[in-house]
Amino acid sequence: MNLLVVGISHRSAAVETLERLAVGPEAAADLARALLRGGEIREAVVLSTCNRVEVYAVAASFHGGLAAVVDELHRIWGLTEMEADLDFASCGYVRHGADAVAHAFRVAAGLDSMVAGEPQILGQLRDAYDTAREADQVGRHLHELFQQALRVGKRIHAETDVDAAAPSIVTAALDLAERELARAGFRNGLTETRAAVVGAGSMGSLATATLARAGVASLAVANRDRAKAERLAAVWDAQAAPYDDLASLAAGADLLVCATASPEPVLRAAHLAGRTRPLVVCDLALPKDVAEEVALLPGVTVVDIARIQRADAAGAAADTLAEVERLLDEEIAAYNESLRAAAVTPTVAALRAAAADIVDAELSRVARRGDFTDDQRAEVARTVHRVVQRLLHEPTVRVRELAGQPGAPDYARALRDLFALDTAALAAAEGDHLAEALKISPATAPVADVLAPSASGTTAPAQP
Repeated sequence: MNLLVVGISHRSAAVETLERLAVGPEAAADLARALLRGGEIREAVVLSTCNRVEVYAVAASFHGGLAAVVDELHRIWGLTEMEADLDFASCGYVRHGADAVAHAFRVAAGLDSMVAGEPQILGQLRDAYDTAREADQVGRHLHELFQQALRVGKRIHAETDVDAAAPSIVTAALDLAERELARAGFRNGLTETRAAVVGAGSMGSLATATLARAGVASLAVANRDRAKAERLAAVWDAQAAPYDDLASLAAGADLLVCATASPEPVLRAAHLAGRTRPLVVCDLALPKDVAEEVALLPGVTVVDIARIQRADAAGAAADTLAEVERLLDEEIAAYNESLRAAAVTPTVAALRAAAADIVDAELSRVARRGDFTDDQRAEVARTVHRVVQRLLHEPTVRVRELAGQPGAPDYARALRDLFALDTAALAAAEGDHLAEALKISPATAPVADVLAPSASGTTAPAQP
């Protein structure tokens, strides 16, 4: 089996592209279902956040899996062959095998986020995994990968200062907003600011909590589902505001945070008509919640994800990131070692089964002789089994140890060839194993290179 991560993120595409190719919850669920229906993909988890869309998949083949995912992404995005500027090959990436494992671990640790080390991605990764698991879209391959990635992410946040050193996108946005408010005359920062949040999802909830903890002068929350806004407001001693009257909400605010899942802008220039006081708007949504014309209004400053990206808002300190990288390297190496070692387990089991079959056949022949008593036959059987087990014990223990070493040859194949094991029966009896996805570990390559036709007219991943 082949483990793949296929996606786009702020590292591979411009914010404008991410905005156009954002995938909502319903589309993400549809994507996963369509992939599994196609037959090439056996397991799938779709991770969709404000700055990434990634498909974690287990496929029967590398090329078939990659093509299936890219085709379905194009379908979900509604792209045609004529839209070359949005073709996945121009802005996407693929990770395969061991590189896919490393990528999943780095995402869970927050090191692949726009603001290095931000903790929100860990919860988003868990939600994506839980959604796929509840829909029966995860088998043992992705189950093991996500369990380990989530464990590693928790370890990183528990054993390093990355949480304190690396603010979330919300914190980074509010830091920029506070600077703009200071320029507008709010000398006491957020404490004298009337704030409002539009959206009560994960990003809106985090913004509400952060503003409440900062001690803003007043705080209001609006959401399409008013009950959800009321629950969030109650937790943080805020007020629930009507979602269908954003003009009134904006009129009473100095700082407005927009973080909805709307496919089109929810805040337009008309909502701010006649306003004379300064206003800072934080747009944390993709696609954008704030129409372009809002930033052109006098006295209005918009802080969006693109600006956060350009500002390189304070990420984790260099020494903290170095410690995180060290822990990640340790975890990735240990995980890959365990997978390489586990890859020989089905073959070792088949070898022991083959030996047992030979012993049983010989014992059956002995049993047909009439010159042995029952006790003697039992003793012969015990002796032969002990001899075979002792002969196989050391080689099978050593082969697991050797197989776990970096750069080790394919010991499973060597055992199958040496002992003429029935590989078809082995596959049927033992099933596929996640480690099979790590036997080919091509270098990470842009999708444009991977999809490029070879001289023979076919495509092939780069080989190690």
